[in-house]
Amino acid sequence: MPFPVTYNGGIHTDERPDVAETLYDRIKDDLLAKIKDGTYPEGTTIPTEIELAQAYGVSRPTVRQALQILASEGFLEKRRKRGTVVTHPKVSQRGFTMELASFEDAMRLAGRMPSTKVLTFRRERAGEAVQEALELSPGNEVYKLVRLRYADGEPNVFVESYIPYALYPGLDQYDFDMKSLYAAMSECGKQVMRARRHLEAIKAEGATAALLDVEPGDPLIVFHSVARDEDGTAVEYSIATYRGGSNSFDLEVSRNS
Repeated sequence: MPFPVTYNGGIHTDERPDVAETLYDRIKDDLLAKIKDGTYPEGTTIPTEIELAQAYGVSRPTVRQALQILASEGFLEKRRKRGTVVTHPKVSQRGFTMELASFEDAMRLAGRMPSTKVLTFRRERAGEAVQEALELSPGNEVYKLVRLRYADGEPNVFVESYIPYALYPGLDQYDFDMKSLYAAMSECGKQVMRARRHLEAIKAEGATAALLDVEPGDPLIVFHSVARDEDGTAVEYSIATYRGGSNSFDLEVSRNS
């Protein structure tokens, strides 16, 4: 179903920016309509760039621009060994940056079904980085809790958490496949009241890329957080690695008076 534009060997003969822009916008709109009407249901792999270029009668760069727009809006995502897959729009993680909302609450607010898989949960001596973040003395023990968290069955965030054992001695009785960490901490110790987060963007590689089902080199958003109780004591240090293509984060700033 080529668009009514003249091409020469698959390459557009009119190089005007407004014409080229119209082409990839029209392809983007057509693909989005097919996503919304179920022609390309969620979870399915769409045709390749070559196939789409042939179908629309345009060059691959034009198709690629259309796909990049849809990916940036969260409707498409590249997957390891699968190609480009139809997805939900990005999950707004407003609660993570604006307030101390749980992952479960944030997912349900976004209309997604949350789930969690615990990869590691054990006691260990705190390493230097964890000691520094939690303001612990050498030799102190922490819980190390590593979870892979899902939205509608798709991996969304990989989280490593460290909690001082001495402050929460009963934490190992909980099943964190089902239980919120902060809810458990409130039940067996002091409640988390505030957190300071440090954000950085990295490229996916190795085991993290595999766990989050993204291609090496894809963007990831990493938050290093230190949470504190009402007394200001550091009670959790976490490293949360989010899929950059699946999440958006809101930040609120104000002018000092």
